[in-house]
Amino acid sequence: MSKQLEEGTELALDFLKLRKIASAEAEVVPAVAQDAESGEVLLIGYVNELALKTALKDGLAIFWSTSRNELWIKGKTSGDYLELVETRINCEQNSILYRVRLKGEGSCHTKDAEGKSRFGCYYRRILPDGTLEFI
Repeated sequence: MSKQLEEGTELALDFLKLRKIASAEAEVVPAVAQDAESGEVLLIGYVNELALKTALKDGLAIFWSTSRNELWIKGKTSGDYLELVETRINCEQNSILYRVRLKGEGSCHTKDAEGKSRFGCYYRRILPDGTLEFI
């Protein structure tokens, strides 16, 4: 990821993300990680059958990296693990919700101005003029 994409104030949404996943024939569903105490959405990833089974067995939020085509154990490199409190499924069984407890400083792989892990990945808001503002 580029610094401008992750730290910039210019809107650059990846509207092709789902097409890329579909063309790679990845058998995944969206997975939302939500802080079990505050209800704040921390991040959205994808899970396949292996990621979900591993998450349920290990008690951690585990995803499938669609860009690297491998298990993504959230926190393995940063130390910011997400303990699985509860796993829910939606009515159509095409997405899951991981309700989690942070076991580190945050859940985002990016850092704030002081070098700390951000609590969640939704740290900017879109302004009416289309620019981004840090929260």
